[in-house]
Amino acid sequence: MLGISGAWIGTLTLLEPYRPFFIGLSFIALALSWRHVWRSPEDCIPGQLCAKPEVKWSYRVLYVVVVLLLFVAISFPWIAPWFY
Repeated sequence: MLGISGAWIGTLTLLEPYRPFFIGLSFIALALSWRHVWRSPEDCIPGQLCAKPEVKWSYRVLYVVVVLLLFVAISFPWIAPWFY
């Protein structure tokens, strides 16, 4: 099933003209989430989830992983020819 769907998705080029729009939306989403993850909240009451350091750390690690995956996905059309 994965081979068939992967081959089908590989030929899907209908959304290619909208790629810059989707890239822009992803950068806007990253900017908004950066504010939420990296800036300390002013109204965080001790004992809430936002006050726990391990939760903050896991949010930050997850944010960095998402940013790296996004940059790989955005740069993939330029990197892909090196593998063929």
